[in-house]
Amino acid sequence: MKKYLLGGSGNFYKANLHSHTNLSDGVLSPEKMKEEYMKQGYSIIAYTDHNTMIDHSDLAEENFLPLLGFEIDISEKTTAPRGRRTCHICFIAIDPENKVQPFWERSGKYLFGNSKYQVDKVIFDENEPDYIRNYSVEDVNYVMQTAREKGFFVTYNHPVWSGETFEQYAYYRGMHAMEIFNTGCYVLGLPEYNPKIYDDILREDNRIYCIAADDNHNASADWAHDSFIGHTVINADKLEYKTITKALLDGKFYASTGPEIHSLYLEDNVVHITCSPAKTITLNTGRVRSSSQRRVAQKGEYLTEAQFKINPDADIYFRLDVYDETGMAANTSAYFCDEIFKN
Repeated sequence: MKKYLLGGSGNFYKANLHSHTNLSDGVLSPEKMKEEYMKQGYSIIAYTDHNTMIDHSDLAEENFLPLLGFEIDISEKTTAPRGRRTCHICFIAIDPENKVQPFWERSGKYLFGNSKYQVDKVIFDENEPDYIRNYSVEDVNYVMQTAREKGFFVTYNHPVWSGETFEQYAYYRGMHAMEIFNTGCYVLGLPEYNPKIYDDILREDNRIYCIAADDNHNASADWAHDSFIGHTVINADKLEYKTITKALLDGKFYASTGPEIHSLYLEDNVVHITCSPAKTITLNTGRVRSSSQRRVAQKGEYLTEAQFKINPDADIYFRLDVYDETGMAANTSAYFCDEIFKN
């Protein structure tokens, strides 16, 4: 019997889950961003301006869904030559009526760019004290876990640009997902395609998903240089806010910089994937195997499907990466064997 993990039913919606407008330090207005992304086939944008959660529900229409969110940074205080480390986290409200921004600080000390002019648009709990940020694993975990409790989908962003190492990211707890790819950092020349970091986190039994996002600011003369590359494709029945956020919570999506995944399913302990034309499809199981975990197209040919045997008793998890002829990738999230095979 087939057990579909992606596809099989519902629709696929293209989303940018990390973006910045001219309401913080981006260039495009929320309206212009919607217009340009829709031209490129996107149906969803999470508006995640820095430190200010602003409602853009007025931009919603039949073929476009704005998600309510924001991004905060928790930065190290140091003058070390290596520069300071920082942790950036995006929050997306699971319920569109959840418009109260957590972690607010009334003096505006964390606001920069145009965000300092948006204070009147922010709703916060006046009974809560100001939140003062402190860079530590414990404080980041508090922020991530508190945001989850308050009804937000939590993503950990661009660890390479942030200067973080295993000692930080491997022990963060509370995120739903991490950015396996970040366009804004990639176009700066940084190696912000992060499957190794994703596996590091997974091997610490941190059961999270992976997304790809633009983190676009559009500040270059070629404003589109940091747009339309990293995206997340969400598998859901309809383009409705709670349906989409439930799909995020359930891991019904994949990350991509180009290739498409059409279906992913299990049958008799074999994982099957169908996809757009690819040169390589790889399997990662969280352990070293002696059997092949890579399928490669012959010269002049392409792969549009692959199958891999999973050993539920030995493999820790499985996830698949699809690479096209330009090296761009589509990445599934990890599926842990003790969960996926328990029934």
